[in-house]
Amino acid sequence: MSDTQPSQPEPDVESAPSRSTGVRRVARPRGGSPAETPSDGAPADPPERAAPSAPPPLPPPSASPGAPQVTGRLAPTRVRVARAVDVDLESDRLAEEGRSRNRVTGWLYQREEVAHHAARPWYKVLCLTGVDYFSTLGYQPGIALLAAGLLSPVATLILVLFTVFAALPIYRRIATESPHGQGSIALLERLLPRWRGKLFVLVLLGFAATDFIITITLSAADATAHIVENPFVPEAIKHNQGADIGITLVLIAVLGGVFLKGFKEAIGVAVVLVIAYLTLNAVVVVRALAEVGTHPAVVGNWRAALVGEHGNPFVMLGLGLLLFPRLALGLSGFETGVAVMPLVKGDAGETEENPAGRIRNTKLLLTVAALVMSVYLLGSSVATTLLIPEQAYREGGEANGRALAFLAHQELGDVFGTVYDISTIAILWFAGASAMAAMLNLVPRYLPGYGMAPRWAAAQRPLVLILTAISFLVTLIFRADVEAQGGAYATGVLVLMLSGAIAVTISAVRRKSPSAWAFGLITLAFFYATAQNVHERPSGIIIASFFILGIVATSVISRVLRATELRFGHVVLDRMANQMITAAIRDGSLCLVTHDPLRGGTAEDYAREVFEARRRHRIAADVPVLVLEVHPGDPSVFADDLLVMGETVGAHRRLRCTGPAIANAITALAVAVHGRYGCGIDLYMRWTPIDSVVDAVGEGMEFLLWGGGDMARLVELEVRRERHDQEIIVHAA
Repeated sequence: MSDTQPSQPEPDVESAPSRSTGVRRVARPRGGSPAETPSDGAPADPPERAAPSAPPPLPPPSASPGAPQVTGRLAPTRVRVARAVDVDLESDRLAEEGRSRNRVTGWLYQREEVAHHAARPWYKVLCLTGVDYFSTLGYQPGIALLAAGLLSPVATLILVLFTVFAALPIYRRIATESPHGQGSIALLERLLPRWRGKLFVLVLLGFAATDFIITITLSAADATAHIVENPFVPEAIKHNQGADIGITLVLIAVLGGVFLKGFKEAIGVAVVLVIAYLTLNAVVVVRALAEVGTHPAVVGNWRAALVGEHGNPFVMLGLGLLLFPRLALGLSGFETGVAVMPLVKGDAGETEENPAGRIRNTKLLLTVAALVMSVYLLGSSVATTLLIPEQAYREGGEANGRALAFLAHQELGDVFGTVYDISTIAILWFAGASAMAAMLNLVPRYLPGYGMAPRWAAAQRPLVLILTAISFLVTLIFRADVEAQGGAYATGVLVLMLSGAIAVTISAVRRKSPSAWAFGLITLAFFYATAQNVHERPSGIIIASFFILGIVATSVISRVLRATELRFGHVVLDRMANQMITAAIRDGSLCLVTHDPLRGGTAEDYAREVFEARRRHRIAADVPVLVLEVHPGDPSVFADDLLVMGETVGAHRRLRCTGPAIANAITALAVAVHGRYGCGIDLYMRWTPIDSVVDAVGEGMEFLLWGGGDMARLVELEVRRERHDQEIIVHAA
């Protein structure tokens, strides 16, 4: 929307006097004598002063070069707004909210614009998303050993190839097409319009919540497991479920406290943890591979055992492909990487509409993360497979769930091993930071904008408290059990990646890109991995369904409760609309006659509407009126800007706009005109008869789902809610 100010001076209009309130079935005459009405109610031969074809003189359309003249149906909706008047309703609302807050609520609801105020260089954001991605080294080698045994290096090699040649291209493309932190969800939203698209987004947000919340709880629980398994920890807290739950809750609470303090602190901690953890892992892997190099017989024994167990290399490859879905947990870093894109600093002076620097730096972030992780995964897989005996990594063994930590103690001594344990515990705890950051970027971009969350959900600190509370609940439900949460975690990760692959493939097909077939093959691979995971661990989809149902239920309730809010942030009046309103204000008030576009859009239709309004409401002939026509837009949209066009249709002056909810658009325009011009508003509307509860429910559902409903009552309700019922009067008859 244009923010340009009008070149003409603002209208000099006296403020309207105090006015009565409520919906009026029949209004008193205004101005001169009331229009005479035949006893049969027919509009035959009305007096000259009430003739609809002769409205009071207003400036002719030719007074403004380029002003639209409409003689038939609607003009094209694509227009260029020149010298527009922009009424900012959002700033007024925020100012009023700010005045009503005390120090505590002011701190709590303080808005932190993530995309602008928290932007950091890409390598620092790499550390934030990397605490999730790189921390999988704490358990990925052990998972690979349990799942594949001697085939662990083969299965890990397939995972690395899939990472570099499948997941990385998909998410580099997502970074290009969705650079504002919505990830794959934003791409798929464009494919399904209106309510279907909103419902689909809510489902995907459910899977995203599953992924990110379980990341927080699972990582904290795994960090707790490393704490209690350390040999220096007292025996009293080992194998004590109550202690496990308590420690996990403390770790989650501290994580929430870091985010209440701000993103700057979270990123600073992440940089230190990632650098320390990767350095220690490099020392362990290099030392272990050096040990393998000094004992070449270890490699020979492994190859002999591999051939003896599986024989044909093609059989090994096939088994590795079958085992791939079990190793897919470490891919969650990609979705987190694009989710925190608003934190990535771009080039100086770039705009949100074209963040080329942010896109380039995010692609670099994703590429570096994938390559670094690939090297660590391959090295750790080879080292753990060749140096850890089978009985050690099986359930109950010393290396179970902590394969690299086992090697750190074995190859470098207990002192270094303890330092490595501390680093692993810290990064596993903080792995939830990247998930928390992703949710704080994702939720405000969807639910509040859909009207499916309270306004405070757009602020950071209340969201942190809510997400922390949910993490507490999940931890208590699963008793801080890592294995019990693994299925839901993998399900959330794979569904989001599958949705991203589908979105990128469809986009490539529509662009007729030659890479569409390659993206299609990648999509099939993700579909296989997701289906295999759901088949083997159906508990994951069950857990995810609770998140989906929770989000859908709260979204519906919030949308219903917020339905009568003034949803428009800006009301923009084009030049002709500004002139029409200025000229039509008489004695400090403006008369607007609403017209349903379904009743027609010709000069005769407007003449009939104006005549009926004058007859029903007894508006005198010397009182100028403007016709207000609101066309229904996408009713699933909640917040939007309102563009009002001034046009002439025959002898009638018309204000035309499009809004997702007609009553809300009428109210927003009335509030904006009153605030801009300082005049009172008289809205003349048709009365909608409601004779039963069924009628009332039907009108309410029509308003919620399609933006229609009982206009007069709804407008009066919204006017009272905005506390303008003394200045804006609704007349209905």
